[in-house]
Amino acid sequence: MGAKAMAPVVQFRAAVALAGRFPALAGVDLSVAAGEVVVIVGANGAGKTSLLRACAGLLPVTSGQAEVLGIDLTKDHTGVRRHVGLLGHAAPLYDELSAAENVRFAVRALGIPVASADAALERLGLVGRLRNTATGRLSAGQRRRVALAALLARRPALWLLDEPHAGLDAPTRLLLAHLISEAVVDGAAVLLSSHEPELSVPLSDRVVAMTGGRVTGEEPGGRTSATGRASVTDGQDPGEADGGRTSAGLAAVPATESAARPGSMGAWHVA
Repeated sequence: MGAKAMAPVVQFRAAVALAGRFPALAGVDLSVAAGEVVVIVGANGAGKTSLLRACAGLLPVTSGQAEVLGIDLTKDHTGVRRHVGLLGHAAPLYDELSAAENVRFAVRALGIPVASADAALERLGLVGRLRNTATGRLSAGQRRRVALAALLARRPALWLLDEPHAGLDAPTRLLLAHLISEAVVDGAAVLLSSHEPELSVPLSDRVVAMTGGRVTGEEPGGRTSATGRASVTDGQDPGEADGGRTSAGLAAVPATESAARPGSMGAWHVA
């Protein structure tokens, strides 16, 4: 008898989520497996952030099927929060606390050893003066690194990254690529929204397009098959990791949103 297939980390079928009376998600179908990186693209208002927030248990799913890590979000949308890590536009940091204090607070809240916070701070280059500076005095890029360190220290089973490259300098963008690669090797899943596909697509197994709160298209990502995945080497821009295929493909991306169909990325709108 063959081994039982592992359940998807994310399993949405006709999932609907309301923001007030507005359907932020209007029947989403999406499955994400452990060890997989999926990039979501689409115009502003397409539902990318709403999908990430729903997966994080911050936006209730009102109908359809929505399971994350085996937890039914239609019945319990808060139980998943300790198992996922969300890097959003606004980092949930306390300005009066130092970078180290913020990251340590994040792991203590989950009962994780403080040593993981210290390791994450060092990995993100938050050492010396930066480590002990009040977060409110840090630049936007430095604050982003603090939030990323807090996520890394938690070692979540599902990484939810909303425009993760925003505010990061080139070395930190490269580091982020390595962190994502390491996370999926360890069995985590990564769901990432992006307006910068030249940076995100090379890291992905699949690229999913959203329009009007629905998934409207899907294509393979920039990583190769499991026997020979493309990787980012030291000093290499993520956009170069796939031999330039992503850059070439982006030339065909239309400048305006159009109707899409499964298997067609004609609806890519990355402005």
